[in-house]
Amino acid sequence: MADIVKRLVVLGSTGSIGRQTLDIVRAFPERFKVIGLAAGSNIALLKEQVREFKPGFVYHQGEKEQPSGIYCRYISMEEMAALPEVDTVIIATSGGSGLSPTLAAIAAGKDIALSNKESLVSAGEIIMKEVRERSARILPIDSEHSAIWQCLEGETTPASRIILTASGGPFLNYSLDELAGVTAEQALKHPSWKMGKKVTIDSATLMNKGLEIIEAHWLFGIPFEKISVLVHPQSIVHSIVEFADGSSKAQLGCPDMRLPIQYALTYPERLPNPSLPKIDWSLVSHLDFQEPDMMAFPCLNLAVEAGKKGGTYPAVLCAADEVVVELFLDGKIGFMDIPSLIQSVLDEHQPTPHPTVEVITAADAWARNRVRRLVCGGGS
Repeated sequence: MADIVKRLVVLGSTGSIGRQTLDIVRAFPERFKVIGLAAGSNIALLKEQVREFKPGFVYHQGEKEQPSGIYCRYISMEEMAALPEVDTVIIATSGGSGLSPTLAAIAAGKDIALSNKESLVSAGEIIMKEVRERSARILPIDSEHSAIWQCLEGETTPASRIILTASGGPFLNYSLDELAGVTAEQALKHPSWKMGKKVTIDSATLMNKGLEIIEAHWLFGIPFEKISVLVHPQSIVHSIVEFADGSSKAQLGCPDMRLPIQYALTYPERLPNPSLPKIDWSLVSHLDFQEPDMMAFPCLNLAVEAGKKGGTYPAVLCAADEVVVELFLDGKIGFMDIPSLIQSVLDEHQPTPHPTVEVITAADAWARNRVRRLVCGGGS
């Protein structure tokens, strides 16, 4: 297998997960070839990546501009995800932009290293049906889902229970009064992980963990009532899987996203990488676990309830959350306005069961518009 070069497309290459994915490519230049790169507004970094990795294809938001000095064909993310010469598509975009290229990659029968939460949360029923019919594979990049995947590897019976771990974010054990006054600057200082702004705020509200519960439901076919969350401040145990006989398996590692990224890209192999951290067990004196405070962090329950209701509720949840996080980062709403606004939009939503992609897209647009109208005083 060492002689096989895996050909990659990285969607969201200038974001946190995209940059760390390219770190893994740098560590194994003989194993990977970058065929395409797609980014948002960070054109300067995209051009640097193009010069280094020399892909044949490129995409970025805005004008169709060729990176200087290197020829690349400009194509859409959907076209890039379906290129016949591509083996694995890394979906590292944030928000709703990941759904369409994810479906394109599935339709083309690709391996999909998935980091984008919103696509699976909003359209999990559609995505997993397409995966089964097209014989595509989803290789999870999230540390929690990678941990579950690794714990289930080789098992012949299903899990009886899954426990996702959460660091608790920067506001663990804060009171409601303390949470009401926190700033975006404080919320962006995550104690364990280095992530993009959107995911970091979602981690601070525990929305991130709620979205991961919905993802786990679809990825592993586990009922919602058999998925729970424990706060684990050390961020060493990434998830726990319990089996019918009462035994449990856990996957442990340093809080570094390059570890699950490398596992997804090199699966089923585990390759030595000197740049990846290892736990010094002599320095680990204890591992703590506690129940999450659902009163202080209502976003977790909002996500679980939306997932259980299904239909278009998860799409509305994701879209509303994306907008309120932007508003919070812009200083237009407070931290505790995040769950209250999402709750208001979910309460107003008229759901559609078993939606099509078009219906999901419409629900997404409605939720975004509704949040902005609520904040701007637009009423109905």
